[in-house]
Amino acid sequence: MKKILILLFVSFNFAFAQVPKNSELFLALQKHDSIFFDRCFNQCDYVYMEKMIHKDLVFYHDRGGIQDKQKFLENTKNNLCSDPNKKPIRKVRKESLEVFPLYDNGVLYGVVQNGIHDFYIREPNKGDNYTGTAKFTHVYLLENKEWILKEVLSFDHK
Repeated sequence: MKKILILLFVSFNFAFAQVPKNSELFLALQKHDSIFFDRCFNQCDYVYMEKMIHKDLVFYHDRGGIQDKQKFLENTKNNLCSDPNKKPIRKVRKESLEVFPLYDNGVLYGVVQNGIHDFYIREPNKGDNYTGTAKFTHVYLLENKEWILKEVLSFDHK
């Protein structure tokens, strides 16, 4: 019962901590999400990916298990980026995006970002073919004025 009350308290606080969708922080994270996933997931820019992912990344996937940074990078190369003729593509549903700031004594150090993303397969000379959807929760840490991906929950894949 105590765990349920704590969970409800945390959920209640998060429900009112989301930043407005027109705020500078929300717009910055929306832009970051767009650039990060276009370069890392859609373009397979490994140099950028290596730089923008925390050395202690933890990635929880409802179908792929728990991954650290090394395993995540390997899986990206072997699964998402191995066939340019059938390239998985990720697109966020912009209306689903939420940003919750994380502060330490009033200083912004990170954010929790939630949303829904859709997946497609891109083939040469064809339109993107929808393949599924999932929910995500990301924890980004602000390090040296850069948003670095630290924790990922990827779940409810359909």
